[in-house]
This record gives sequence, structure tokens and C-alpha cells, in this order.
Amino acid sequence: MSASVAVYRNIYTEDRFKQTYGSDEKPSGEGVRLRERLAASCRCSRRACLHLLKERVPIFKWLPGYRLKKWILGDTIAGLTVGILHIPQGMAFALLTSVAPIYGLYTSFFPVVLYMLFGTGRHVSTGTFAVVSLMTGTVVEQLVPSPLELNSSSPEAADFEAQRIGVASAVALLSGIMMLCMFGLQLGFLSTYLSEPIVKAFTSAAAFHVTVSQLQSMLGLRVPRHTGSFSLFKTLASVMENLPHTNTAELLISMVCLLVLVPVKEINMRCRQRLRTPIPVEIITVIIATGVTYASSLDSTYGVQIVGHIPAGFPRPRMPAVHTFPDIAGDTVAITFVGYAVSVSLAMIYADKHGYSIHPNQELLAHGISNTVSSLFTCFPSSATLATTNILESAGGYTQLSGLFTSLVVLIVLLLIGPLFYFLPKAVLACINVTSLRQMFLQFRDLPDLWRISKIDFVVWVVTWLSVVVLNVDLGLAIGVVFSMMTVICRTQRAGCSVLGRASNTEIYRPMENHSKCYAVPGVTIVTYNGPIYYGNRSFFREEISRLLDLTPERIRSREKARKAMERRERESSVNTVERGVANTSFSSENEFFKSEMAENDVQGQAVLIDCSSVIFVDVAGARLFIQMCIECQKMGLRIYLSNCNEGVLKILTSSGLMNYMNPQHIFVTVHDAVVHIQEQKEKPPENTSTVWV
Repeated sequence: MSASVAVYRNIYTEDRFKQTYGSDEKPSGEGVRLRERLAASCRCSRRACLHLLKERVPIFKWLPGYRLKKWILGDTIAGLTVGILHIPQGMAFALLTSVAPIYGLYTSFFPVVLYMLFGTGRHVSTGTFAVVSLMTGTVVEQLVPSPLELNSSSPEAADFEAQRIGVASAVALLSGIMMLCMFGLQLGFLSTYLSEPIVKAFTSAAAFHVTVSQLQSMLGLRVPRHTGSFSLFKTLASVMENLPHTNTAELLISMVCLLVLVPVKEINMRCRQRLRTPIPVEIITVIIATGVTYASSLDSTYGVQIVGHIPAGFPRPRMPAVHTFPDIAGDTVAITFVGYAVSVSLAMIYADKHGYSIHPNQELLAHGISNTVSSLFTCFPSSATLATTNILESAGGYTQLSGLFTSLVVLIVLLLIGPLFYFLPKAVLACINVTSLRQMFLQFRDLPDLWRISKIDFVVWVVTWLSVVVLNVDLGLAIGVVFSMMTVICRTQRAGCSVLGRASNTEIYRPMENHSKCYAVPGVTIVTYNGPIYYGNRSFFREEISRLLDLTPERIRSREKARKAMERRERESSVNTVERGVANTSFSSENEFFKSEMAENDVQGQAVLIDCSSVIFVDVAGARLFIQMCIECQKMGLRIYLSNCNEGVLKILTSSGLMNYMNPQHIFVTVHDAVVHIQEQKEKPPENTSTVWV
């Protein structure tokens, strides 16, 4: 069943439309509006203070409306489950950061509490994250490289560990300061520059770096940790070179752990709808491995590397190594962007799923405070984590209150249970690190769909992945971001330009090259450009318009020459006629000859209508080129019309002097308004009561 719509209205130019439907209020000056905004922001009242407090400390906003009976059970179970998972992962990711495992437990406690107070993501679990830990560990290794032989009980070892955590805490402090500065400047939108293909490719490639870095612990090898470009291949070469020195006991421990962790994690993933809480296989593995190592004395008998002393109690505040700020600034920028982008991406995913909103700038404040305060308690950089966030949501968490129960579990371990993990093999933590990256490795499954949807995004994914794997984590990320931005620039530079045709008996205009049943309007060439007009693509815009309208320099010069010759002959004829009082009978035939010559030089139609609906912005260079193209069209004897100009584009064009070369009454609201007007002009004299009939 088909339906038709008939519309009968006036033809609207931009001026006429503004007069009819524009605002009657006169715009006030910029200075007045600025003073009003400043005055409003400086007013202080109790209500304004309470509103600001709720906005900046969201717990005061959501806690009074907490549904105790409905939500408390889910938050409790989810929080305890995530807290149990934080214990082995915190210690494991501390190894990635090249610091003692106890600092991973500290980083699993303070950021959780602080994000609960300041964060807006209800299902976000913060703490240690593999990629951020790996990037921080690279910085630590560069500034405080580890010697191959060092007695863990010697005073030199304690000083060495203090230097390392000082650098890691300095990275956290500087990262937090950067986030707070970004919050002050309201730069939350910067996370959008890390697009989804970049984030997924980056985390997937970083998973390879994490896996390779853990091979030495899984095999019981003592090889230096390489940093910089090609570090992954350097580490692989060192591992292959030292394979004959593999510790058989640690290899067996790693194999057994992988045989237990991988299947149980697969069960947790496949049966997450049936299981109330996931099976805490990591903490079970840690407990069993610690007991077996203690009972069998694997450390002294077979040389198995163990975690060693884990002090009980609350950490004392300590100032990070702020003197290293100049050395770590560049790497910290990358760590800050990665941590924030991953955190905001996760928060948005679960916010969309559960129907609430987050505030990117408030997230900057939350993570900035978390890193800044945590760094004073010997913590390394933190962010939202993929695995624990997924478990928090699947275990039935409702609000940020689940973080309270998570932090209680970690606090109990810190105060009471921590020393019991003395005999925990480092190979077990390495296996936990590797198996926690399962989701990152599985992101390869998105590639076929990405190729089908957008080949450009597919190329961005591949380039980012290869750059991170081949070069390094931070350098590869920078290359991915730059390459992604270059694809955007190239797409705006090579935007399509086409001629529109009209679908019969409609007011719909589409490119004729893609719609065979859309026909050109007689006497009108309708051109559309699908992109901005700015300094970067003005040459391409000129080439495309010249190609479609056949505005070659030769034809323009020929037209100008013919026009000037005709004007000269007209002047000479008029002079001869006045002087002699006799009409020049030969002039009429010559004049007709020149007119026919000019007609042959005309392009299709006598009117050119430029549809600006897809021109989102124009800069000064683009506006000048646009005016120059209008002048060239007029030299060819063409009348120029515009339609569908947004207010910003029209303002820049008029400010650049377009109205000096164009009639304001030739700028229309829609393409159809302009077409009807042009056709009426051909058929009859212009009237004030022109109408559009579709």
C-alpha cells in the first residue's frame, strides 16, 4: 500500500524564513552574556552548595535513595566475590608493575573506596589492571632496572624495593594530577579520541606483552626485563636462549595451574546465567599452591621462587619519588589516557545496559582523586578492570556500595591473612595474569564483523595491533591514535561531490550516479558536496566542482574573451550610430555570431544550485575559495544559488564577502524551493506570492 503527501506553501529564501519563523528577541551582546554567566556562577547559597556537593561527591546523591531490601543482597554478594578475586589479581599484577605483591593489595583497596565516593559508574570495579600495570612496570624497569642476582633478605633488596615503589607511586601521583587538571579544564571528551577499534586492538596487543613478560616466572627463568621498541621480541629471544635453564618444578606448577584455571574460567563464562556467583578458582588455586609449597618445601628443595614476606597492617603514608617527574612525564601521559579511556568505556557500556548515565568529567575527578590519594599510600596507578567489572555486574551488583564489601575483604587480608601467603609461588601469580587476559585475546573474533561494517576501522584495528606488538605499548598506542585521526582527515579531504537529480513527482533529490530513476532538472545543475570545506581539502573541492561544471581555465578565458569582444563591438556600434545617424546593419549578424559562440561555451544549464546540507563547517580559506568558484561560474554566465546552508556556514560565507558577488534572494531553505523558484523565473516574471507545490 502506497501513500502520497501533498504540500502547498510559500517559497522560502533564508531571509524570508528568518522573518517568518525567526526569534523576535534581539540577541544581546557577548559581554552582557559573559557577565551574566560569571555573576550566576559566583552566587552562593545553601541550595547551590548542596547541589555542588551532590554533583562532586555522588554518594550523597544516590545513597539517600538506596533501596536496602532490594539491592543490599546483590551488592553484598557481588562485592565479596570481586574482593576475593582482587587478592590474587592484585598480587599478580604487582609483578607486572615490577614491585612487591603487597603493593598490589594496597592498590586493590584505596582506589575501590575512593571511587565508591566519587565515581558515577554503578557497576565499575576499580583496582589493578593488567595493561596499566604493564605500562607502569616498563617505566619502573627503565628507571630502576633489576639486577639478576639480589638476595631478597638483604638491606640492599629493601632499598631496591623502596626505590621501585617510589617510582610506581610517582607515576600514580602524576597521573592523578593530570586527571585533576583535565577535570578542571573539562576535558572529559578527550577519551573519544581513543575509539573502540583502538582500545580493543591496544588491549589485545598488550595482552601479548603481558603473556610474554610472564614466561620467565612460569618457567622459573631469571632473565632481564627488556623495555623500549621491539621489547616483546627481545624478551622472547632471552627466554628461548635460557630454555635449558628452565626450573622443572615451576614448569609443572604452571602447567597444573593452567589446566585448572582455564577450564574453570570457561565454565564461569558459559554458565554465568546459572551460577549465582562465579567459582573463585583464583583464590582456591592460591590457597592450595601456598599449602603445597609450604608442606613440600619446594622453595628450598627445588628453588621455586615464592612471594616472600608480606607485611600485615595498614601502610603508612609515604611521599612518592617526585624528583622523577621529568623522567616519567611522557610515559605517564600514555598511562593516564589508557586508564581513563578504558574506565570510561567500561562505565558507558554498563550504564547503557542498565539504563543510567555517567559523567565523563566526574569520572576524571574520581580517578584523579583515586590515583592522587592512593599514591601517598604506596600504590601504583589504578583504573577500572575488565574482568572484575564483568564479574561485579554478572554477580548481581546494583550500586557503588558493592565497593564497600570489596574493600572489606581486601582489608581483612591486609590486616590478618597477608603473611600466610609467604610461600605462594610466583609461577601461580604469572598463570593468573595470563588467564585473566582471556577476554582480550578473544577480541580477535570481532575482526570479521569489523571488516564487514567498516574496512577503515578494520585497518585502524590492524595498524594499532601491529604497532603495539612490534614496537611498544605506549609508542604503538600513539601510532594508532595518529593513524585513526589521519583516516578521519583523509575522509574529509576526499569527500564525495556529485550531481543531484529529482525523483519524479517528488521533492526528493538524490545523486544520479547512484539512482538511475532520478533525472536532471532542465536548466539547473544541482551539485552537492558531502564534507566540510576547509584549508585541508579546498584543492579537492575546487577540482571536483570544476570537473562537474566543466570550469576549465581555457573555457573561462574563452568566455571572457568572447564577452569582452561583444561588449567592444556594441560600444563601437553605438558610437557609429550616433555619429552617422545610420544604423549598422552588419552589427546584428556579428553580434549573433558572438552570442552563439558564447552559448557553445556554456555548461549544462544556465543555473547552478549548490546543496550545502552536508557542509558541516567552512573556514576562512574555504570561504574564499567558495567565493572564487562563484565568481568563475558568473564569468561563464551561470547564476549561482545556494540551499540548505546551516547558520554557521552561512555566517562565515557572508562575513567573507559572499553577498558582494551573489544576490541574497538566491539563498534558499531547501533544494526544492530553489528549483521551483528557478523554473518560475524562466516561465514568468518574479512575483511575491511564489509557492511550492509537491
